Amino acid sequence: MRVCFSLNYYGYIGPMQPDALTLLDNPLMLLIVMAVGAAIGIGVDRLVEGQKRAERRAYWKGRNTRPGSKKVVSIIGAKPDRAAPEVDLAADQLRHVMRAKFTARPLLNKGEQRLLTVLDKALAEGSPGWRAMGQVSLGEILASTDKDAYFAVNSKRVDLLIVDAECKPLHAVEFQGKGHHTGENTAARDAVKREALRRAGIGYVEVVSGDTPAEVREMVRKLVGRVGV
Repeated sequence: MRVCFSLNYYGYIGPMQPDALTLLDNPLMLLIVMAVGAAIGIGVDRLVEGQKRAERRAYWKGRNTRPGSKKVVSIIGAKPDRAAPEVDLAADQLRHVMRAKFTARPLLNKGEQRLLTVLDKALAEGSPGWRAMGQVSLGEILASTDKDAYFAVNSKRVDLLIVDAECKPLHAVEFQGKGHHTGENTAARDAVKREALRRAGIGYVEVVSGDTPAEVREMVRKLVGRVGV
């Protein structure tokens, strides 16, 4: 009598069951069972990969449909999901881009353009090493090990940002037009930006539409004085 042993799921080695012996005696049946098992395994792999692909697409769609979103920037201490092939995400984005039409639009509105002109002149006179930049993403100038806190500010922007000669952010300048505070959540969004900047040691000032160039120059003079330049 032939006795065969097999290793079960728990690592126990024991006599093979009669069904297993029957399969060994019938190579055709064994091949069929192996083929069915392989097909099931492939199906499970495809199902898992499909779910991962759907999750990546949903994540990308959610990040890019948030107000003011531009791009996702990696954060300190947070590693991207290496299990999601970046090539699939890039290919999916490319398909969307190739089907869409794009047009260029001004970086700043009229009020912000006038303010930038005044700021540039005031900085050239009071602190030549400083510069003003427009529509800067907070995700580019802030870092945090807290993933939730970082994503709360990542897609937000400041109208203008004053930086020093080494491009270190010094002061955020927000232009408040006549309709700025008419939005439902405007005050809350401003509070989030203001607090994040404060915690990073970056100043936050507001210029309203009625401020004169002289008042803006005086503001710049005070900002320069704070840093001791």
